[in-house]
Amino acid sequence: MDIIIRETKKEDLSNIMELWNNGEVMHYVGFPNGLGIKLEELERWLSRVNQHELRKHYSIYTEELGYCGETFYDIDTVHDLATLDIKLFPKAQGKGIASYALSFAITQVFEQNLAKRAYVDPNPENKKAWKLYDKLGFIRKPRPDFLEPYDTYLEITKEVWCKKEI
Repeated sequence: MDIIIRETKKEDLSNIMELWNNGEVMHYVGFPNGLGIKLEELERWLSRVNQHELRKHYSIYTEELGYCGETFYDIDTVHDLATLDIKLFPKAQGKGIASYALSFAITQVFEQNLAKRAYVDPNPENKKAWKLYDKLGFIRKPRPDFLEPYDTYLEITKEVWCKKEI
């Protein structure tokens, strides 16, 4: 399956709106009925995203499934840390797309030397996410005090990722 990952552009916004308004997709991030976001709000959001290399949002497609979801990174230069995220429609889950797409985002961060560490903070009940992050080499660590309080914190370092890639 060919997976296409590209920087999110205006033509992707209707797909993102559908993703973010999907209660099944957004359940584990606290929005079981979706965000209820409108296209105008997404246009404003897009004007602040992908403006420089420290914050990139990507749209994920396959020829077979069309739009599958999103991945992104946001760099905290003060703490040398990248925040990562991925969301996929149910139709795209369990096909290796999440692993491929999140690996792409991680590689972007580390190959461009944007941060030495990257983290995710999955919902404790999201078993699929935990399986993905374990597969990619993330390990559970105490959550740093400079982040908003939350139940989880999984981290991967550039050193571990680069060894894993070989």
